[in-house]
Amino acid sequence: MKNFVYLYYGMEGGMDEWKAWFGKLGDKIVDTGNPFKGGKAVMKSGVSDVKDPVPTGYSIVKAESLDEAIEMSKGCPSLGSDDGAVCVYETMPM
Repeated sequence: MKNFVYLYYGMEGGMDEWKAWFGKLGDKIVDTGNPFKGGKAVMKSGVSDVKDPVPTGYSIVKAESLDEAIEMSKGCPSLGSDDGAVCVYETMPM
């Protein structure tokens, strides 16, 4: 199995909804993650505000493929609003 990062945009739903969704993912959860509290972009040219859209949190899951990780993300509470999204990234072992 491979690890995938879910990067959330919009944090819809309450804790009960998030816990229920994580429960459905079961042992595929590597790290439930945390919401983000602001941040800055650090670049060679300096430090600036993060440009829109601003991510609101993350989780790490394991799946056989990117397609499976995408399918698993479809129940995410962040998708409860029109501007909510989950970006899915495969991690690379180093």
